[in-house]
Amino acid sequence: MTSASRNFDVLIVGAGPAGMAAACCASENGLRVAIVDNNPQPGGQIWRGASQSSAVPEAAPWYKKLAASRAQVLSGTEAYDHPAPGKLLASSPGGVCEISYAKLILCTGARERFLPFPGWTLPNVIGAGGLQALVKSGFSIAGKKIVVAGSGPLLLAVAAYLREHGGDVRLIAEQSSWPRLIRFGLALAFQKEKLAQSFALKCQLAGIPYKAGCWPVAAEGNGRVESVTLRSGNKTWKEACDYLACGFFLVPNVELPLLLGCELRAGFVRVDDFQQTTIPEVYCAGEPTGIGGLDLSLVEGQIAGHAAAGNREAARKLFRERDRSRKFAAALGRAFSLRDELHSLPADATFICRCEDVTLARLRNHSCWRAAKLQTRCGMGSCQGRICGPAVEFLLGWKPESVRPPIYPVSVSSLAKNISIESQSSLQEELR
Repeated sequence: MTSASRNFDVLIVGAGPAGMAAACCASENGLRVAIVDNNPQPGGQIWRGASQSSAVPEAAPWYKKLAASRAQVLSGTEAYDHPAPGKLLASSPGGVCEISYAKLILCTGARERFLPFPGWTLPNVIGAGGLQALVKSGFSIAGKKIVVAGSGPLLLAVAAYLREHGGDVRLIAEQSSWPRLIRFGLALAFQKEKLAQSFALKCQLAGIPYKAGCWPVAAEGNGRVESVTLRSGNKTWKEACDYLACGFFLVPNVELPLLLGCELRAGFVRVDDFQQTTIPEVYCAGEPTGIGGLDLSLVEGQIAGHAAAGNREAARKLFRERDRSRKFAAALGRAFSLRDELHSLPADATFICRCEDVTLARLRNHSCWRAAKLQTRCGMGSCQGRICGPAVEFLLGWKPESVRPPIYPVSVSSLAKNISIESQSSLQEELR
C-alpha cells in the first residue's frame, strides 16, 4: 500500500455533469482544481461511456471543456473520510490518498430508491439504472424479456436504452397516476427542448405498453425472477420476464455532506444563492441539493465552480437560468411523489435489509434506527444503509441519526491511515 498527499485550491467530489461543470468553471480562474470520482471515466451514471461521442450531443461540449481545462481528474478515487478541516481521505488505485483543499464542491449525485416487496431479492431483480449501467459496460440482454417498473423519467430512458440494445421490453409500469403525469406534461409544453426529448423518447418506445398507476407487488421465480405480479387499481396480473428493472425515483447521496456537518433541509443539502452550504468554503451542486435533472445539475455546477473560485459576478449571471430549472424540478417532484399504497408493499417476512437479512417484522419491534441497528444490525451491512435506509424512512418514517466514517467500505490499511492522520492532528493541537 502506498499513500500520497495532494493539495488543491478547489476540490470537487463527483465527476457527473455537475462536477464536470464545476471543474470547468473553477479552472477558468487559474486555480489548482481536481475532481475525485470512483468511476474510471467522468460523466456519472447519466453520461457513462459517453466521452466525446456524438451519441450524447449534450455531453460532448463538457467533455471537450474538461479536457481543455487545467483540472485534474482523479478517477477510481473514492472519498471516505474527513479527518480534519480542509482534508479528505480517499481510496485510490495507488492506495490511500490524503487530499487537502481550500474550497470543496460536493457533487455526489443520487442513487435509485428501492422499495422492498416479496421476491425483490431474487436474482435478476435489479435497479433500472443498474441494469442500464451493466449494459453500458458490455452486458448482453439481447432477446431477454424485461419489465421496467417503479417511478420517474429514468424508467423511460432506461427502457429506450434497453430496447436499443436488443432487450424485449414488455411493459413500463409507472406508479404515478395519469392526472399527475398529464399536469407534468403540460408543464413541459413551455420548454421546447424537454418537449422534443419527450417526443423522441415516445418514438423510441413505440409499441411498448406504458401503464400509469401501476406498480409491482411481488416477483416470482425458481432461482431467478421469472415473472412479476403487477397491480393497477383493483386489478393484479402476472407478467413473464427474465429481468425486472425497478427503481422508485431517486434519493440524494448526502453521506459525505453530513459527515462534513452540512445542514439538510427536507432531506437535501441546504445551500445559499451561490451554492455554498452551511459550512464555510464548502459548496454543493446537483442532485444532493434537490432532484432536478441534467439542466439544473449543470447550472448549479457552474455557479458553484465560479463562486468557489471567487468569481461571484459570473455566478450571479446564471441565477435566472437556475430559477427556470428549479421550476421544472418542483414539477418533477410533484409528478413522481410516491403513492400511499406503496407503504403496504412488503409483507412481514420480506427482507428490508438484504445485507443482514432483517425482515419488516423484526424492524417493527423497534421504535427508531438506533434501536433497530443495535438489535438487528439493519443498515450495518456492506451497503451501509444506502439501500435499506431510504426504504426504512419511507416505510417507517425513521431518519438516519448519524453518519460515521468510513462512508464507503474500505480496507484495513485505509483505516490504519485514518488512525495515523487523526493521531497527527491531535498531536498538532496539543503542540499549539
